[in-house]
Amino acid sequence: MERKTLNGNQLKAIAMAAMTVDHLTWVIFPGYQKVWWILALHIIGRLAAPIFWYFVAEGYHYTHDWKKYALRLLVFAVIGHFAYNFAFGIPFVPFRTSVFNQTSVIWSLFWGLIALVINDSEKVKQWQKVLLLIGIALISFCSDWSCIAVFAILSIGTNRGNFRRQMTGMMVWVAFYAVIYILFIDPVYGILQMFTALTIPLLRLYNGQRGSWKGMKWFFYVYYPLHLVICGLIRIALHGDIGIMIGG
Repeated sequence: MERKTLNGNQLKAIAMAAMTVDHLTWVIFPGYQKVWWILALHIIGRLAAPIFWYFVAEGYHYTHDWKKYALRLLVFAVIGHFAYNFAFGIPFVPFRTSVFNQTSVIWSLFWGLIALVINDSEKVKQWQKVLLLIGIALISFCSDWSCIAVFAILSIGTNRGNFRRQMTGMMVWVAFYAVIYILFIDPVYGILQMFTALTIPLLRLYNGQRGSWKGMKWFFYVYYPLHLVICGLIRIALHGDIGIMIGG
């Protein structure tokens, strides 16, 4: 039988490490460079997002108060907006340069949680749910990983207990994101998004336990903006105050 050897804290640590590698690669080697080892570093970065999506869905399942959870995500989405935009040279006021990458992925994580709440609500009719999800897709489109993150979270959360369906649904949405990248940003980096599939074997090893350290969630909320501020300082020191990816 397959052994479930990774707890939630360990998976989140892997996600934060992968995210840091990806972000440092962007600020040290800006633009959509095609050198193989730079692409390899960005591939490592693809391990991060699916783990964060997965644990938003898990957090929703286990939380005793989804409103407090949502408020926490919203507050850090606001903080993360300024840190993310500073890191990559993106204007703080959205849509001055592009519709892409105008704010951090935490904005999408917040709306992914709201999508799960709406989907489970017995007070909202089905047609209303469809309209609300369309609205969420529009309002989250401008963030890192766009509305794809929202629908990946929704797919993971609604298929809880069926890992294959969770991952299949997630990768279908990632494929949509890859197509958008290929058509509007960069074909090579569009294909690169599909390497999120490398996260699937790691998530399969999740044992359903949080881990002994209860401070991981607060560590993430502090670490996320802090590492982005450091990335921004590195960007300015190496390249000056310029944008280094689409949206900047």
